[in-house]
Amino acid sequence: MIKAIVTGHTRGLGAAVAAELVARGIPVLGVARGHAEIGEGMEQAVVDLSDGAALAAWIAGHALRSFLAGCDQALLVNNAGMVTPVGPLTDQDPLAALRAVTLNVAAPLALSGAFVQAAPQAERRILHISSGAGRSAYPGWSVYCATKAALDQHARAVALDGDPRVRACSLAPGVIDTDMQAEIRATPDEKFPLRQRFVDMKDSGVLLAPAACAVHVVDYLLAGEFGGRAVDDLRG
Repeated sequence: MIKAIVTGHTRGLGAAVAAELVARGIPVLGVARGHAEIGEGMEQAVVDLSDGAALAAWIAGHALRSFLAGCDQALLVNNAGMVTPVGPLTDQDPLAALRAVTLNVAAPLALSGAFVQAAPQAERRILHISSGAGRSAYPGWSVYCATKAALDQHARAVALDGDPRVRACSLAPGVIDTDMQAEIRATPDEKFPLRQRFVDMKDSGVLLAPAACAVHVVDYLLAGEFGGRAVDDLRG
């Protein structure tokens, strides 16, 4: 039996990935700071992943081990993330940077360790939702770029651990039509000089629909060769 955990399952790509997994008969535990409308085959835990103390308390409980009990293959999709704070260092709110690093880096790394330890009987797959911003620097995105690069390096190091029953990949899914993209387009040019590039992508219709992207993400996650590349991009 396969079971999956998806963070940030209440909207955007996370919601689409969770729905796609459930549609394929895979039970899902969604972890996010709010509730989502869910159907059969899905459970959810309300945890603010940008709050390190709240996440630590949840990890210390029995939810992960209880959900993953009895599965032969366990999946973790670290999808939750935020692009803010945006702008040069002179304009960044330090507390916003702290929240972003907690959500984008500390939470997925802590969850990965807890996940692996909670299902010793299973083959475990960890998928970080990364970004091209982790591989190329952009003005105004110093925090976002750094946090996504951290996920890439985490997956590379996990691969070097050499455990054949623990596979990891940090995957850039492409540019998806989500609330985050709307937030990027609403950012003033002085904070994000490349804003027009994202406006043009929206206007030209090249943004991926979350549901369509989720099909490719889940196909990738379930493929036999998953983990062969620690860092990858769905766009090739």
